Amino acid sequence: MATLCPCSKEISTRGAHNQRGNVHIKVRFEGELWIEEIVEVAEESGSCALYPILKREDEKYVTEKAFDNPRFVEDVVREASLRLRQDPRIRWFQVHVENFESIHDHNAYAFVEEWRVPPAKMG
Repeated sequence: MATLCPCSKEISTRGAHNQRGNVHIKVRFEGELWIEEIVEVAEESGSCALYPILKREDEKYVTEKAFDNPRFVEDVVREASLRLRQDPRIRWFQVHVENFESIHDHNAYAFVEEWRVPPAKMG
């Protein structure tokens, strides 16, 4: 997942810095849940998904999409949590997000865990 820094966008007149990051999602659920559904939550929670190969016109789309959708790691965790809460099959989740900073000497990290059903009631 890629993110574009909201602060950098706000203070810059030309562009903003981007980060590449990892989203780790763990879930406990009832019924059937496809891994692709969880991947979609992760990809749609950032500024833009990552792609292994891009043509020039694709790169334009990716950079503009990220620019129009700036996110901090906390925003990514919050967005993923909102999406996971909307799925009635999911009983518990954890979301870890780490951005590999492009201009800072530290990474950014955010985490959330939520039980929708108390642990004693899970079977």
